[in-house]
Amino acid sequence: MSGGKAVNHSKDSCETFSYDEEKVSRIQEKIDQVSGVEMIFKALADATRLKIAYALTLEKELCVCDVANIIGATTATASHHLRLLRNMGLARYRKEGKMVFYSLEDDHVRQLVSIAMIHEKEGIRHGR
Repeated sequence: MSGGKAVNHSKDSCETFSYDEEKVSRIQEKIDQVSGVEMIFKALADATRLKIAYALTLEKELCVCDVANIIGATTATASHHLRLLRNMGLARYRKEGKMVFYSLEDDHVRQLVSIAMIHEKEGIRHGR
């Protein structure tokens, strides 16, 4: 452990600057592995895109027109958000004649959205 002087007297922070060198070193070697992952959360941080992703957890595949109606937007707006989700690797599309259908890229995206929904519901139940 490395020690130091008192830094912060807040109740939610350490009162003394002291850390576990081995633990810090071990984690620092791996911390850059998160690089790029923030883009997933950035994509889902937009309320419209999160609604679209959630809709795609409820239905395996939706056409752009379905999505537009679900979120109460124009097809142009829905297309824009779906394209962003696709470009960020969270959704895929297929074209069938004049129709374009979107689905989530894989089950990991479905799990992220589902876990976030569960977490939010639990937070409300616990009096947040």
